[in-house]
Amino acid sequence: MKPGRQSVILDIITHENIETQRQLQDALLARGVKSTQATLSRDIKDMRLVKELGPSGSYRYTVSGRSDSDDAKQRLQKILRESVISYNTAMNILVIKTLPSLAPAVCSALDGMTIEGLAGTLAGDDTAFCAMVSLETCEKLYHELESIIGGK
Repeated sequence: MKPGRQSVILDIITHENIETQRQLQDALLARGVKSTQATLSRDIKDMRLVKELGPSGSYRYTVSGRSDSDDAKQRLQKILRESVISYNTAMNILVIKTLPSLAPAVCSALDGMTIEGLAGTLAGDDTAFCAMVSLETCEKLYHELESIIGGK
């Protein structure tokens, strides 16, 4: 129900100038979707809708420029910054030393990122291995880690 309702909300705010939650609630009802004000408030928060000044000079709901993928990327980068002790390359394998018990979290974070050339990850307790498809992609990931967590 929630994804369907949020899809309708997205369609409504894309095609109509919706200024208030009440207008949004009425527009949903016109499309056969009943919703309470509290539910709409949660949907607006979940979808990161914001009010922006429209071309007509009135405010309207739009989707925030910040997406869930941006938030996810920041969370993943935080995991890396707080978990990694050191890292180095060994041919096409990136070896990452972590705090005890955090290698699985680091592998999960790396798996959750869209990394070109990542063939797979393997986690021990405090060591993570990233198998890359080539030496070049391994070096690229090394430098990406360097930019995320600094030289360690």
